[in-house]
Amino acid sequence: MMDRSANMRAIRSKDMQPELKVRSLVHMLGYRFRLHRKDLPGKPDLVFGPRRKVIFVHGCFWHSHNCKAAHIPKSNQEYWVPKLQRNKARDGRNIEVLEADGWQALVIWECEARDEGRLRKRLRTFLGRVKRRQ
Repeated sequence: MMDRSANMRAIRSKDMQPELKVRSLVHMLGYRFRLHRKDLPGKPDLVFGPRRKVIFVHGCFWHSHNCKAAHIPKSNQEYWVPKLQRNKARDGRNIEVLEADGWQALVIWECEARDEGRLRKRLRTFLGRVKRRQ
């Protein structure tokens, strides 16, 4: 059985299932993108450079979404409450900086990635027409 520390170390920040699902769908729709550009605030999950658009795929728990998955742990709340509040504040600052620099940002929540039809529509609306190569 894993202790809490080992469990926390096993949690990754990239290539999680919701992110992989969004990436696959975006690629299938014909859009091309870069991953996790370190020169942009928050290292967005998907970056569409020429369009000046980015997508963040947020885990509901880690980024404090208003859904069932985003519960606050009952134990050690003096650690978790400030931690999750800092995450949420940092996300907001990163998006503000991106938008001030002329980027548009879309946040896709882990729970939203489950409905592929709705997600497909949202992505197309945000990203606009696919530019076909000649």
